[in-house]
Amino acid sequence: MSELTEATDIKKKILATGIRVGTQVKTKFMKPFITKASPEGLYMLDLDITLERIKTAAKFINRLGTDNLIVCSARQYAETPVEKFCEMLDSKKLLRRFMPGTLTNPSLPYYIEPKVVLISDPQVDEQAIIEATNAGIPIIGIANTDNITSNLDVIIPANNRGRKALATVYWLLVRQILIERGELKEEDSMKYEIDDFETKITEEEIE
Repeated sequence: MSELTEATDIKKKILATGIRVGTQVKTKFMKPFITKASPEGLYMLDLDITLERIKTAAKFINRLGTDNLIVCSARQYAETPVEKFCEMLDSKKLLRRFMPGTLTNPSLPYYIEPKVVLISDPQVDEQAIIEATNAGIPIIGIANTDNITSNLDVIIPANNRGRKALATVYWLLVRQILIERGELKEEDSMKYEIDDFETKITEEEIE
């Protein structure tokens, strides 16, 4: 299968996941990544740019090493995607509340010194961004149309609220990192599918 058909196949596969569906708000930071608004008034993100940025992020992470990466997310729907991502790439995860001083206070028992930080939402993961910025650690962030991204070094424009969308972003990123490393060919299937990366909702949560 050629790279072109593979890229088309990937696009088809992920279009239905809502990865490019934004919110009804757009910030000046996210304007370059928006193509149009849907009939419901939701701003839509440019999928080609998202895929390009995933490639950029994968190169960046590989250069510094996945073992030097810490993935932070206080968003519930990001938990399974982050866990799968870290399991496959041997990265560290910090889920739920980000403890103050984690990146800036060496006297704390949970202090860590990563070389790169990946966050799921600039708004929810603000504490992680503040500390990484103060510590001079580069930040890769998944950002929606309404996010402020002034402190992100690499922006991955994508829907960072939806369960399937978040699963898709992390799945694509793992896939690209493995391709960059030469551990996976463009046409190969991964061990896990997007569904495996998705946070499942229990019956109680629905009610």
